[in-house]
Amino acid sequence: MQTLPHQPAARLYFLDWVRILAFFVLIAYHIGMYYVSWDWHVKSPFASDAAEPFMMLSSPWRLTLLFFVAGAASRFLIGRLGTASFLRQRSLRLLAPLLFGMAVIVPPQPYLEVVEKLGYGDGFFSFMRLYYSAYGGFCREDCLDLPTWNHLWFVAYLWVYTMLLGLLAALLPPGRIAALATRAGKLLGGWRLLVLPALALGLVRILLAGRFPTTHGLVDDWYNHAAYFGPFLLGALMAHAPRFWEGMTALRWQALGLALASWAAIVLWNATPEEAVSAVFVSSFSPVMRCVYTLCTWSAIVAACGFARRHLDRDGPARRYLTEAVFPVYIAHQTLIVVLAHAFKPLRLAPGLEALVLAVLTIGGCFALFEAVRRVRMLRPLFGLAPLRAHAGARKGQDAAAPAQAAPERAA
Repeated sequence: MQTLPHQPAARLYFLDWVRILAFFVLIAYHIGMYYVSWDWHVKSPFASDAAEPFMMLSSPWRLTLLFFVAGAASRFLIGRLGTASFLRQRSLRLLAPLLFGMAVIVPPQPYLEVVEKLGYGDGFFSFMRLYYSAYGGFCREDCLDLPTWNHLWFVAYLWVYTMLLGLLAALLPPGRIAALATRAGKLLGGWRLLVLPALALGLVRILLAGRFPTTHGLVDDWYNHAAYFGPFLLGALMAHAPRFWEGMTALRWQALGLALASWAAIVLWNATPEEAVSAVFVSSFSPVMRCVYTLCTWSAIVAACGFARRHLDRDGPARRYLTEAVFPVYIAHQTLIVVLAHAFKPLRLAPGLEALVLAVLTIGGCFALFEAVRRVRMLRPLFGLAPLRAHAGARKGQDAAAPAQAAPERAA
C-alpha cells in the first residue's frame, strides 16, 4: 500500500488539549440533557427550556470539532505507521471498545429509559435477555432499537471515516495529496479561512438537513455524514500545513466574536414565538439561519484551535495523562450520568446542586474506572488503550522526542 508523503514528526500538542477539553464539554452537555426539554434517555422532574440557550453554546460545534481534530490525528498516524498498519491499529482501537461498550457499558441506559418512559418493571436481567435478542417491542412514538450504541455512535462513525481516509491514502498518489493540501492551504488564506468552510457546511445543511434528520444509525444519517466527514477530511488534509494553523491563531478573536454573535442569533430565532411570524417568513429565512448555524460551527472551531495553539501548545505530564484517559472517560461517562441521575430522583435535590453532584461523581467515577482499567492488561483494549508493552514504548519514544516535536508548530 502507498502511504502519504513523509512529513516531519511534529506533534500538534494544542490539538490534544482541544480534544481533551472538547470531551469535557461533551460531559457537561450530556448532564445538561437531563435538565432540558429535549428528548433524552432519562429526564429530570425539573426539566425545562431555561438552560437550552446555554446548551446551544456548544451544540453547533462540539462534535464537528472532534471529527476535525480526529482527521488531523489520523493524518499523523498514517505518516508514522503506514496505511496498512494504520487501518489495522485503528480497527482494533475503535471496534473492540464499540462492541464491548454496546454489550456491557451501554445497556443500563436503554434499561432505565424503558423504566422511566414505559414503566418497565421486570428487572435488569430480564431486560438484558431482550436486549441481546434484539427485541423490538419497546415503543412509544418510535420503537427502541436494541442492541444500541447510544453515545458510542461517534466511535462507529469515526471508524468508518478512518477506513475511508486510509483507502484514499492507499489509492491516491502521494504527490496528488500534497498538491491538494497546498492548494487548500492557499484557498483558505486570510478571511477565506473563516468564510469558505462555513459556507460549505451551510450548503450541506440547506440541502440535506431537512431531508435526512439525525438518526445516528450510520446507514441513513446522510446529513451528519456530510457535515462530519468533510471537516474530518479537512483536518487530515491540513495537518501538516503550519500556515493553516497560524491563520487560525491570527483569526481567533474574530472567530470568537462571530461564534458568539451567531449563537445569539440562533437563540433569538429559536425563542421567537411561532405565532409572531408568518410561515412564509420562516420558510424563506430558514436557509439564512442554517448558514448562521454553520458560521457558528466553524467560527467556534477556528477560535478553539486558535486559542489553544496560542496558549496550550505544550507538552507535560497532564497532557500525556489526559490524552490517554479521555477515550475511556468518554466511553463510560453517559452511562454514569444516566444511572446516577435516575438514582438521585427520590432525593429531590435542587437542580443546581444535583447537577454539580452529578458532574463531580461522573468525572470522579470515570477517572476511577480509568485508573483501574489502565492497570489490567485484558481490559485495556476494551477501552481503547494500547497494550501495555506498546504503550510503554510509545511513551518512551514520545518523551524522548517531545522537545524537538514542539518547536516547528509553535506560534512566534
